[in-house]
Parts: sequence; C-alpha cells; structure tokens
Amino acid sequence: MHELAITVIGPDRPGIVADVSEALAAVGANLTDSTMTRLRGHFTMTLICTGPSPAEAEAAIGTLSGVVTQVRQVSPETYASSGEPYVVSVHGADRLGIVAAVTRVVAAAGGNITDLSTRLAGTLYVLVAEIDLPPAAADELAEQLAVAGAELGVEVTLRRAEPEIL
Repeated sequence: MHELAITVIGPDRPGIVADVSEALAAVGANLTDSTMTRLRGHFTMTLICTGPSPAEAEAAIGTLSGVVTQVRQVSPETYASSGEPYVVSVHGADRLGIVAAVTRVVAAAGGNITDLSTRLAGTLYVLVAEIDLPPAAADELAEQLAVAGAELGVEVTLRRAEPEIL
C-alpha cells in the first residue's frame, strides 16, 4: 500500500471536491488527512491518502478539467509531537514580513506550526496558527511574540488551545 501526498489547485468552482474525491475513490484511494480552502477565488487542496500507486492516482485526477495536480509518494508520519497545543493570533495593519517574523519567533521557542491561515480584509491582516509548544515554553514565547508584535505594529496573542477545538 502506498501513502501519497496530492495537491490540487485551480479556479474555484462548485464540484471540485466531489470530482477529486470520486476520482480517487474509484482507484481505491482512502483519504486520511486533508485541508481544502478558497484563496481569493482560487481553490487549493492538499490530501494524504493511502492505496493506489502514484501513477494510478495521477491518472485518476490528471484528467480533471481546469486544475493543476501533483501526486508524490511520502513516508508514513514519523514525527510525534510531545508538545502542548496553543493558538497564536495576529491582528493589525497589513505589512510585509508578518508571517516570517511571527513564525521565526515560534520556531526559535521550539514550537511546531501544525496549521496556519491568514486573511487580508481591506487593510486588516489576520493570522491564526495552531502550534505545538514544548512544556513550560509558553510564558517566554508570549514575551517574545509581544516584542515581535510591537516591532510589526500588530497585536499578537498566545492562548492554550482547548483539545476539543483541535
């Protein structure tokens, strides 16, 4: 059995998820993890699935109209988090370097970003990241994020995530 990472990108339209999932199911692909979103009129999805060979999966979705696809074989997950779940939120005026600065601070604290989304609404920039943080690192990270936020002119908050939310 193969484990595959599949990406699909194209102009948003109704039915993309159905088209992709039906094509993959037809060749025996079991979707185990996925993320799908619409970004300024473009649809993107990343899937991890098990089952068919990369060639079979590519043949199944390669004929879908209007989308660009990529299939590659990946190794089963080997990284096991021992961290605690937190959420980092950023709100403020849009400016260059917000994602780079905030994620660098998280990485320096040993945090692993497990999900991140951003949205620009007019001039307001919003970033929300789910992270795994080493035990007892939250206070120091909160201080470092406050410094980065002040330098960027944005508000940054760190809060412990509720397990049922994640």
